[in-house]
Amino acid sequence: MIFLGLGSNLGDREENINAAITALNTHPAIVVKIVSSIYETAPIGYTDQPYFLNAVIIIETLLSPFALLAECLDIEQALGRIRDQRWGPRTIDIDIVAFDDYECKTQVLTLPHPRLAERGFVLVPLVEIASEQKVCNRKTPAELLAGVDINEITLYKKRLGR
Repeated sequence: MIFLGLGSNLGDREENINAAITALNTHPAIVVKIVSSIYETAPIGYTDQPYFLNAVIIIETLLSPFALLAECLDIEQALGRIRDQRWGPRTIDIDIVAFDDYECKTQVLTLPHPRLAERGFVLVPLVEIASEQKVCNRKTPAELLAGVDINEITLYKKRLGR
């Protein structure tokens, strides 16, 4: 399975996430299969910024991981993402969390996502849509979530269906 994490903390956060999902789903080589609920989360790293909305989606694609990354970056840019501060505020962030069983570590892409096991804001929605799928170090999202603080993660909007 291919999992993408989405996050936004500038502008209409929910609309930014929905616009990213729509853009991904309208790409001829990408099909959005499942969308998690949306969760509100405290920022990490640089904490002097608005809270984020986060979701995880499952997609199918014939694109390579690197081609998918390029499409995600293009969509971020089209939706107004400006990369001027690490972990800073953003209209949209689209991360490839895991791409089937593919593993790589390059300067442009590391899979599974290098901080997946620490990110409650990814693991909580991931548990919701794929709790038993092994995603990182042969562990499921539920197993990874057991060691993560999720106190500042709250349900923002329940998903209505797959």
